Amino acid sequence: MDGLLLDTERLTREAMDVEAASRGLAFDDGLFLALVGVDEFGTRKRLAEVFGADFPYDEFRVAYRARVRELVRAGMPMRPGAREMVQAVKAAGLPIAVVTSSWLAQAEPHLTQAGIWPLLDTVVARDDVANAKPSPEPYLLAAERLGFAPADMLALEDSHSGVRSAAAAGMRVVMVPDLLPATDEMRVLATAVADDLHVVRRWFVG
Repeated sequence: MDGLLLDTERLTREAMDVEAASRGLAFDDGLFLALVGVDEFGTRKRLAEVFGADFPYDEFRVAYRARVRELVRAGMPMRPGAREMVQAVKAAGLPIAVVTSSWLAQAEPHLTQAGIWPLLDTVVARDDVANAKPSPEPYLLAAERLGFAPADMLALEDSHSGVRSAAAAGMRVVMVPDLLPATDEMRVLATAVADDLHVVRRWFVG
């Protein structure tokens, strides 16, 4: 979702940086990139390691998410080709699942604001699984809900943990990098790497 369909990773980066600075903390790029594609529990653990066990994560999370909501109030920013990609897949009669490490309470309003929610057949959110990405569990659940074997599905991912998750589930994966580059490991795990979703859509429609 974030970084593939919605261009919200940069907004989250800005919001986290502002909230950390208000607490006298430096939130550098390396730290933020280490959190891309990581669920809340992993984020909580990482920030405690960096800032100390007494870091007020819950307070921090409420504050930075409120700031993100304010930033998207005027409109949900989309990744290049995201809306066109979803529309092309639906026009082809294919089912679509969004598999996200976000909680459903965050995913639903964001996808609704983007106009994508009504086009989805299912959403697998953090609420739905015991183990988030890079575990294969989220993608295996998506396959089960859609009624397809994982090998017959294609996953589109921007994060390293997402690529690992889909590949471990037995799916073909196209990586569409956002903030994280396609490393050698990603190129081995992925079927292909695309510059943006316009490129992937052209593979579908010719």
